[in-house]
Amino acid sequence: MITCITHGEEETRALGAAVAELAEPGDTLILGGDLGAGKTRFTQGLARALGVAETVTSPTFNLVRTYEGGRLRLHHADLYRTEDEAEAVDLILSELEPTGAVCVIEWGEPAATLLPEGHLEVRLRLGEGDDDRVIEVSTVGPAWAERAPALAKALQAWSAQS
Repeated sequence: MITCITHGEEETRALGAAVAELAEPGDTLILGGDLGAGKTRFTQGLARALGVAETVTSPTFNLVRTYEGGRLRLHHADLYRTEDEAEAVDLILSELEPTGAVCVIEWGEPAATLLPEGHLEVRLRLGEGDDDRVIEVSTVGPAWAERAPALAKALQAWSAQS
């Protein structure tokens, strides 16, 4: 696990952008943590770095938003309001399966075991200062594990160990 600290929304977006540089078609990222800790800000940075020009907003009421026009298509899902994670994941996966896009799922922790093998877990929580965030990034499965050294290097600027 890589523990990072950001100081403000722009740093959280920048961290998301750093992760985007390593994103590949078919990647899934599960975002979890505190309410208001920056899951959508992280996704905005990731989207911007993928080349998405459209404004990225939380898909809480839509379940899934798709953004085109970047290096990779981005599907942004939110399971916050779902009562049945298995049903929501089935819906998301049936819609997204053939696309080879990057899929970011906010509040996806309960559904992580239902997803295809291998994803990146990003847990965001409120830090000590009002604008501080503690962000823990963990690889799950072989695809992200192979990229772990590059991921550590990409996140070094925010690493709590540096």
